[in-house]
Amino acid sequence: MEYKQITEPYNQWLGQKQGQKCVKNLIKHGFDAHFVETREEAGSLIESKIGDFESFGFAGSDTTRKIGLIEKLRDQGKTLYDHWEEGLTPEDDLRIRKKQSDCDCFLCSANAISMTGEVVNMDGVGNRTNAMSFGPKKVFIVAGINKVTKDLDSALKRIHEVAAPMRAKSLGIETPCGKTGICGDCNDPLRLCRITTILHRRPMKTDMSIVLINESLGF
Repeated sequence: MEYKQITEPYNQWLGQKQGQKCVKNLIKHGFDAHFVETREEAGSLIESKIGDFESFGFAGSDTTRKIGLIEKLRDQGKTLYDHWEEGLTPEDDLRIRKKQSDCDCFLCSANAISMTGEVVNMDGVGNRTNAMSFGPKKVFIVAGINKVTKDLDSALKRIHEVAAPMRAKSLGIETPCGKTGICGDCNDPLRLCRITTILHRRPMKTDMSIVLINESLGF
């Protein structure tokens, strides 16, 4: 029997315990928070909540693309603001990022979510941190259990030590962390960590749902 087969039930169990604690504290902090086992369940949950929305913004998130919503929404003729579309001019890219703050529903992930109930993100441009905080009628933050950390300090640490280096490498950006895997708190022109936001509580005028998935997804 392979090692992964032996450990998987315990990984699932640990994810359940940590995810349930995280969701409990997120709810205490005013978020509409949910824990699901699979990305398919996450997609079904979100579909049940998007109702009559016509326009959807997608941040630069690998996680939100793995739940299968983009394809379904496109097939339904919905308006999508996705700056990952191929062939965009710089002007189109900027226009789409701005429209993400004014759409009916914005979907993104998080760099880290603490079990104490905070959502932490670092952006280079700011379209995600802007749109997730204020503007759209509805916001969904979708994250794998790998994004969950013990507390706020470890959430911030995760971004510098895990999320940022992996993200830079995935984009082929040769910042110091993209080359060495270690944060150097650089001043590189392509540095990704420029804006830090911490959602200590649900923003007052934003209808926000957080969906934690008991799978390892994204960076």
